[in-house]
Amino acid sequence: MNEPRVIKKYPNRRLYDTKESRYITLHDVRQLVLDDEVFEVIDKKTGENITRSILLQVISEQELRGESVMSEDFLAHIIRSYSDSMPKAVAGYLEQSLTLFLEQQRKIGESLRGVVGKDPLSTMAELAQQNLEQWLELQKQMLKAVQPGGTKAASGPDLGAASRASGRK
Repeated sequence: MNEPRVIKKYPNRRLYDTKESRYITLHDVRQLVLDDEVFEVIDKKTGENITRSILLQVISEQELRGESVMSEDFLAHIIRSYSDSMPKAVAGYLEQSLTLFLEQQRKIGESLRGVVGKDPLSTMAELAQQNLEQWLELQKQMLKAVQPGGTKAASGPDLGAASRASGRK
């Protein structure tokens, strides 16, 4: 495995890319993310890994410049999750949900590009069904994780009901 590219953040708030031997901007950091480049940002003064902080700055800049992805309500929910007793569970849930969403989006793109003669609507319906089943499984796992003893409560919601009602499971 390759070592991550090191970006140093100096006290003057400038970012220095040690691989390219030049100063970079948050826009450049965003491009590294889009290019799937593995990197870490290190505070030059303390030696601390501040990658997450820099990525949050990139997101903040994106939210100000373009079409917003995160509503005020969503951001408020995120802030509240830090005071919940299970912030790691919330973080895992959000990460898995976004990963699932992006994977389904990729599959739809591939299906619509690569399949000649197949009805795009049926392809999308199949992927939507798969997405629903994966989402329901994720919900079950989340509920299982928050229940005492890790078991589903007898009075808990039947998350498979929607899928069975559609006659697909």
